[in-house]
Amino acid sequence: MTKEKGGTPMKKLINKVDDVEREMIEGLAKAAPKKLRKLDEGNIIVRTPKKEGKVALVSGGGSGHEPAHGGYVGSGMLDCAVAGSVFTSPTPDQIYEGIKAVATEAGVLAIVKNYTGDVLNFEMAIDMAKDEGVNADYVIVNDDVAVKDSLYTTGRRGVAGTIFVHKIAGARAEEGASLTEVKACAENVIKNVRSMGMAIAPCTVPAAGKHGFTLAEDEVEIGIGIHGEPGTSREKMLSANEAAKRLLDPILADLDYSGKEIVVLVNGMGATPLMELYIINNFVQDYLKEKGVKVYDTMVGNYMTAIEMAGFSLTLLRLDEDMKRLYDAKADTLAWKK
Repeated sequence: MTKEKGGTPMKKLINKVDDVEREMIEGLAKAAPKKLRKLDEGNIIVRTPKKEGKVALVSGGGSGHEPAHGGYVGSGMLDCAVAGSVFTSPTPDQIYEGIKAVATEAGVLAIVKNYTGDVLNFEMAIDMAKDEGVNADYVIVNDDVAVKDSLYTTGRRGVAGTIFVHKIAGARAEEGASLTEVKACAENVIKNVRSMGMAIAPCTVPAAGKHGFTLAEDEVEIGIGIHGEPGTSREKMLSANEAAKRLLDPILADLDYSGKEIVVLVNGMGATPLMELYIINNFVQDYLKEKGVKVYDTMVGNYMTAIEMAGFSLTLLRLDEDMKRLYDAKADTLAWKK
């Protein structure tokens, strides 16, 4: 579909702009009707059947990051994902509905990316749940090394490293751990994960109908977030190897990975071909080996996107033996089946 808004052409395979999020969530649920269910209230996906007797994991945020977060709902990961409008936090009432739907006697843990709207709204929803007798708590993911404060955050942003929190805390919850134990597990992942991203082309939010920023043909944006916002610096076009090194060096400088086993995530931002992601991974693996970092596992693909932004992010997760065991535990979701 091609629309004109503010004189800027927008070409997207959608129906009505106002229906994008609802139709996306409905389509997601219909892709796995035996495992997923959309609630009547808002764009909320829950695991079905409900798993009683375990800590329920809830996450979410603005739409536009698919497969996050609905793609990670299922056995071994999330019990609920709450989707707001594109790049806009869901409301406290919507998050509360999601919490209510999956809450168990064991409690609820919310996994929140560090964006101001997400943090405020999830905190309010947690308080609402507590007022109704739900044993609820939350953690904040802040894995982006590019910035300390940004347009959308106080402190570092939460980006692609969030999916490792979903996976490892989700596995711990599936084992029957207490809310305190699951929260400690999630916080351990957060302490050991770092990310950074870049873009060669911006994305278009359907409701806005125009790019979030502009780039010349010979420019790249370094230090992007996942909401279409500009990065921290604009540089001349880089080769794949140069771009990967440009992101890896700040990550490696921020946390000591030497001699440690890690998981590497080469994450596409939505419009980057797998061909290019594998070229990037080729350099990443060689560079990490040169630096004395041991790669335990590698993931390459679209895991936390910004609609159709062209670019990528790199995430390194430093493992300990317990995290390794939980990372390897079975999960069955649309976007993660390891």
